[in-house]
Amino acid sequence: MEHQRKIILGVDPGTVVMGYSILRVEGQKMEMSLMDTVRLRAGSDMFERLHTVHQTLLQLIDRHRPTQLAIEAPFFGKNVQSMLKLGRAQGVAIAAALDRGLEVAEYSPRRIKQAITGNGNASKEQVWQMLRRILDINGELRLLDASDALAVAVCHHFEGSSPTREADKPRRRKKTEGWADFIRQNPGRVSGDVQENLERKKRK
Repeated sequence: MEHQRKIILGVDPGTVVMGYSILRVEGQKMEMSLMDTVRLRAGSDMFERLHTVHQTLLQLIDRHRPTQLAIEAPFFGKNVQSMLKLGRAQGVAIAAALDRGLEVAEYSPRRIKQAITGNGNASKEQVWQMLRRILDINGELRLLDASDALAVAVCHHFEGSSPTREADKPRRRKKTEGWADFIRQNPGRVSGDVQENLERKKRK
């Protein structure tokens, strides 16, 4: 039986430092062939930095020919402006991948940590140490943004995601069928008078 081969581009989006990695997979054997960062000029125009992100990823895709993009979702913190900037960087990265026909999957930081270490609250350093063991990596790490990009690529392989699906899409609540069904699902949110009236209508 022929082993499945795939090349995953992992990206940790950012507007100051963006991490990226190339993970080659054959069957269950993984090999990290590239892990690095690109520094974006902090004092430059925001749109110029987004253009750099887009062009850098297009060049990486054209050079290494990945078929899948695994990208880390922005962490929902208190700083709205930071969230907005990260969201833009992520969108630009996804646009570059789709422009080249890559399959795309997104993972939350917690899910990535869970997939790599078994602990969704693990530190970035713990994730890196586990990646070193999994991939037999020697040498020291310069920036955690690079290891974050590798982690999301490994997570994607472990998860076996379907192409272009939303990996962390929340489950939808079951649709309620009128007031009676709503009351059964939410007994503490409806007053006794309303429940009594509904029961009276049922008996008529």
